[in-house]
Amino acid sequence: MADKKLLDGKRVLAVDDEQDILDTLVDLLPMCELITAASFEKARELLESQQFDLVILDIMGVDGYGLLEMATHKKIPAVMLTAHAWSPDNLVRSIKKGAVSYLPKEELANITDYLNDVLTAKKEGRDPWASWHERLPASYFERRWGAAWKDNDRQFWETFKAGLKAKRSASKKED
Repeated sequence: MADKKLLDGKRVLAVDDEQDILDTLVDLLPMCELITAASFEKARELLESQQFDLVILDIMGVDGYGLLEMATHKKIPAVMLTAHAWSPDNLVRSIKKGAVSYLPKEELANITDYLNDVLTAKKEGRDPWASWHERLPASYFERRWGAAWKDNDRQFWETFKAGLKAKRSASKKED
């Protein structure tokens, strides 16, 4: 179970071109030092000049993948938060580019759970995608994208699933 206090005092950068999303994040994350940016340029400036424990990145409107590249280069865990770019292709792209989570904006009310999962996994040396996969089970994606949503990237998903299984097994051996 994620330690709910892990978010206390964390410096989090949230980037979204929708001010209402940024305002909602401010309301949902009062335990954090939350810095917001509504543009790629502002976010880039902040990433280049400040330290963050986590970043929350919209994909559309702020070049979230460009910001993801910067965050992963600085070893800052990045959570992708999206509405319009919610697709199997963007999920795969987010994983491949180094994101630690990929959330639909409809899950925004549960953001603290997802962020705590990321921080707990980091603290314990585990893959954060395992917790994500449990919170958003396959049935969720099947309802949104259809039963065959993994078909275009079957090899990727088989490798991904095998990797999660291997990491869980290694983690259990260490315990």
